[in-house]
Amino acid sequence: MTGAGGRSLSAVVLAAGEGTRMRSATPKVLHPLCGRPMVVHVLRALAGLEPSRIVVVVGRGGDAVARAVDDGLDGTVPVELVEQRDRRGTGDATGVALTAFPSDLDPDDDLLVVPGDAPLLRTATLDRLVAEHGSGETAATLLTARYADPTGYGRILRDEHGRVEAIVEEADATPDQRAIDEVGVSVYLFRRSLLAPALRRLAPDNAQGEYYLTDVVGVLRDAGHSVAAYGADDPGETVGVNDRVQLAAAEAVLRRRINARWMLEGVTMTDPERTYVDADVRLEADVTLRPGVALEGSTRVATGSDIGPETRLVDTVVGEGAQVRRTVAVGTVIGAGCTVGPYVSLRPGTRLADGAHVGTFVEVKNSEIGEGAKVPHLSYVGDAEIGPRANLGAGTITANYDGRRKHRTVVGADARIGSDTVLRAPVVIGKGAYTGAGAVVTGDVPAGALAKGVPARVDKDWSPPGDDEPPGEPPGESPGPGDGE
Repeated sequence: MTGAGGRSLSAVVLAAGEGTRMRSATPKVLHPLCGRPMVVHVLRALAGLEPSRIVVVVGRGGDAVARAVDDGLDGTVPVELVEQRDRRGTGDATGVALTAFPSDLDPDDDLLVVPGDAPLLRTATLDRLVAEHGSGETAATLLTARYADPTGYGRILRDEHGRVEAIVEEADATPDQRAIDEVGVSVYLFRRSLLAPALRRLAPDNAQGEYYLTDVVGVLRDAGHSVAAYGADDPGETVGVNDRVQLAAAEAVLRRRINARWMLEGVTMTDPERTYVDADVRLEADVTLRPGVALEGSTRVATGSDIGPETRLVDTVVGEGAQVRRTVAVGTVIGAGCTVGPYVSLRPGTRLADGAHVGTFVEVKNSEIGEGAKVPHLSYVGDAEIGPRANLGAGTITANYDGRRKHRTVVGADARIGSDTVLRAPVVIGKGAYTGAGAVVTGDVPAGALAKGVPARVDKDWSPPGDDEPPGEPPGESPGPGDGE
């Protein structure tokens, strides 16, 4: 994108603050909101302007910030990180950023400077700031806001004609100046050729002993340049995040934005105030989200699916028409038409084929549940492959860990596993095989055979129940398998 007057536009993100009020070992700009680090929300807003480059100034935790930037932008905009080794204020940080600009760039381009802790900024607001900057006579244009309580912000000082004269930080302001409700929100658009010499004229003559970027406004005015201001239409969009209280408030705003967007695109939310959808989640039309749903990470939900209540899906794919109730699923694929829950835990590596059913009080880990297969209730399935249309009776357990290694269980298509069966892995249950209720299966069961007892013995000659026999009562001395339905 070009800046005002056809000049090129670049951006700087100031993300080197210590964030001491967060009381955290995590750098402030990496605290997440709706699944994205705070600084990534800022970068996404800037990326919408299509700047020629973005420079991010980092301090403590710079490597972690670099990883978050790479993951959050996926190379859509060139980004370079520079380190502010000595924390000497925002003016010094901006000077450090300028060292990242190649000398062959047009020095008269526009440079947008934003804080890394303002995650509510929208691209549209920044775009209007660029337009307000004018055709080339203005040295700087500030984004300002009017707050009912301006505590903590620098106040905008204007002359008798209403023109911006300076910004005074609260710690250095007089009582009359503190009564001003128009504040600077640390978002500036500068002519880069004028910014560098102005930064060199800054001095740390203030209560903090730092080089304030806000002081550049007065320096430019003293040099005879004009400084303009654009007041944000929504003051709430401009607030910074400095502690956990402000973090929670900002996340609530982002969540309302996200929910409103999805509802306008055809998603039903029966209680939006109790629905949590991360910024990178993708939903299709005619999805229904019920109270207490939390969709996180890269979760995708296809049309016609009904999720919740009280369900958390993380990095999970849900197919068309699935029903998922009171479930926690992480790193899982749930096929079309599946029914899941209530009270189900699907752990990473789980894949449910189309039409599978996983019911009440079931845990599945690193397993594949075949098309139309059923694990109705009270079961643990770990490191297993359950074939199409197989049925696991209530209380089935795949004993997959021998104390040193994990082993895999395979249950063939159309097999019937009796209630309270333990399958000691590694073990293969053949196609159409049965196990008797309470069996402890320690060896493979051939296709169509029955395994019963403790330890289970294999009866190859038995016949599965026919249409005229009650299901779940195979011949023999032990009880039948029971289908757990």
